[in-house]
Amino acid sequence: MIEGNGPGVVTLGTGDRALAVAAVKAVLRVASSDEDDLIAAFVETALGLAERFLGQVTIARTMRESFAVTGGWQRIGAAPVRAITRVETAAGGALAATAYAIDIDLQGDGWARVTDGGSGTCVVVFDAGMASDWTGVPGPIRQGVVLLAAHLFDAREHATPPPLAVTALWRPFRRIALLAGEHP
Repeated sequence: MIEGNGPGVVTLGTGDRALAVAAVKAVLRVASSDEDDLIAAFVETALGLAERFLGQVTIARTMRESFAVTGGWQRIGAAPVRAITRVETAAGGALAATAYAIDIDLQGDGWARVTDGGSGTCVVVFDAGMASDWTGVPGPIRQGVVLLAAHLFDAREHATPPPLAVTALWRPFRRIALLAGEHP
């Protein structure tokens, strides 16, 4: 189980927030900064929805995931994994390097195998994300987020479906797994 800021839970940093809000305001043709916080909330919601739809984390962040100590390989629940930085006990102590193995495969899936984790659970700390910042997110994904955030802003007082262009922009980047998969 991924703690806190896993896939679908996005909080933008100051620079990314300003760029994303500016992009949405340009689409909306809004000049004032009166509703920047509301627009930023819609951008974060749209990014979270994009991550859920895509099956990928958009902007890189550090995450923590708890695993049962089984001795077998287990896939990390977020992708693409950029780095696995630490494996620790459930209480937060570092595991000995001989107590685990880690790997990141060619598809960006992270894997961990813990053979001696103490209490039966461990925590894997890792970095995941397609891009380092807002500008690094592929253009069609960014554009879909902007369109969806603008739609959420415009339609906040009445229920209308989001533009079909949003999923059309995101679909080529969608990552779905039909089988659970095994470590290669």
